[in-house]
Amino acid sequence: MRAAAVAAIVVAAMLWGTTGTIQAVLPEGREPLAVGALRLMIGAVSLIVLAAFQRARVPRGMPWPGVVFAAAAIAGYNLLFFHAVTLAGVGIGTAVTIGSAPIWASLFELVVLRRGPGLLRGAGQAVSICGVALLGLAGGAVASAPGVALSLGAGACYAAYSLATSRVSGRAPPAIIAAATFTLAALLAAPILVILPPVWIAGPSSWAALVFLGAGATGLSYALYTWGLGRVAASTAVTLALAEPVTAWLLATLFVGEEVTVRSLTGVSLILVGLAIVAGLPRNRGR
Repeated sequence: MRAAAVAAIVVAAMLWGTTGTIQAVLPEGREPLAVGALRLMIGAVSLIVLAAFQRARVPRGMPWPGVVFAAAAIAGYNLLFFHAVTLAGVGIGTAVTIGSAPIWASLFELVVLRRGPGLLRGAGQAVSICGVALLGLAGGAVASAPGVALSLGAGACYAAYSLATSRVSGRAPPAIIAAATFTLAALLAAPILVILPPVWIAGPSSWAALVFLGAGATGLSYALYTWGLGRVAASTAVTLALAEPVTAWLLATLFVGEEVTVRSLTGVSLILVGLAIVAGLPRNRGR
């Protein structure tokens, strides 16, 4: 069962890795915050459909406080991340966000659950984080202080969402947890579309990209991620999600023509080594 959970989380991360390539299809005048809000809304609708298809029902003991907290965290992650990459750049913004998330998750687990990552898991996280840093800096971009700060905030929100979802995952069907979380998150982000109306959407290609971004890279991916969080520790899941920048790098190399360098290859290799270490550890969860 743990192997299936690891596979589900890695597939979810690979779907997230398509986000950068998909966004390239959108018009240049797009508002990052509006894209994040639309992603949450389409993702919420797709998760509601998935829950209905599975005939999942809201249980009487639905853990609403944890779901509300997770919704606020994932809404914050989406809005902060899409704004951060406009300031810090895609490479550095993604590297700081995704690279800091395992550190935040381990700190949260240490404070909330009184459980450290352990020597091997910590080593795997450190190796993967170094790889993400190398991959993010492979383009030679210069970091922006506000962009880095927003990226760190996005990483903290993502880690908080993972920990909260992990703690409530056994108290309701995963489809219900994911649908409720993203519906609330979409409602929290809805005012963005009033302040920044998406007038830049034009043509079927824009809608197709947004639908995939919401249904595939959000709805399906977070359904898989939520299911996996019920079977592995949050810090492990966040570390396994570092497969996202590897996927993004592969797509950029194959379809965008990004140059392959020694630094980027070293970064990808370190990420994969770190993921292999974390994925190969026994469950050892504890509540």
